[in-house]
Amino acid sequence: MDLMYWVKSFWRALRGNHYTWPAIDVVLPGNRHFHLVGSIHMGSRDMAPLPAKLLKKLRQADALIVEADVSGDDTPFVNLPTFAALEERISEEQLHHLHKVTDELGISASLFSTQPLWQIAMVLQATQAQQLGLRAEYGIDYQLLKAAKQAQKTIIELEGASSQIALLCQLPDNGLALLNDTLTHWHTNARLLQQMMSWWLKTPPQNNDLTLPNTFSQSLYDVLMHQRNIAWRDQLYAMPPGQYVVAVGALHLYGEGNLPELMR
Repeated sequence: MDLMYWVKSFWRALRGNHYTWPAIDVVLPGNRHFHLVGSIHMGSRDMAPLPAKLLKKLRQADALIVEADVSGDDTPFVNLPTFAALEERISEEQLHHLHKVTDELGISASLFSTQPLWQIAMVLQATQAQQLGLRAEYGIDYQLLKAAKQAQKTIIELEGASSQIALLCQLPDNGLALLNDTLTHWHTNARLLQQMMSWWLKTPPQNNDLTLPNTFSQSLYDVLMHQRNIAWRDQLYAMPPGQYVVAVGALHLYGEGNLPELMR
């Protein structure tokens, strides 16, 4: 690493975030510039349109890099295996907790009877977000993808939807830990989601040393956050010279083992 790279990195760290959205700039040797954007996959109506300066950065970029291209109409939850009834797969206490959450959401737990446990967790989280007023068409990555396609920008996927589903399918016990964490931290998740919305609607984090509530067990955090951050870092390291806008889930930008920290 050359001296000027470290000097520039030092001054950027001192300056903190000067954007009106959650973002961190990382510059790697070889003239590679990454604008890391903390995306929320579902957003509210007042989160559109995106900030004009962010759209300008996208127009000036060589490519948009995302976790997965979610701009199409395809659903990733197809051809999934079915399972035994929930009563046979989770404890009585977990089932009671699930019914409590589904009652709060106004949906029937019978809808999930034979679904994978990780899928139940994902549907519960998406339904919670919808009830907070969030919609997929206002998600940050969705809006960036639409803008990139209109500007005929190259779009690069770090994973792709099929790879993400494959990862979830490989979780131990069919994703029991993810369902457990979703139920256990139900109200904390709602507050965290509202906090991330405020980063776009009010004030983004001003520094990288942000303490966030931990809503994952350590083993799950390692698989869904830390290991993915390492894989993404390696992919970004391999990029050729250029300017890139990188949209990943906001929680990947902060906390233990975050992506910007791993890239520096």
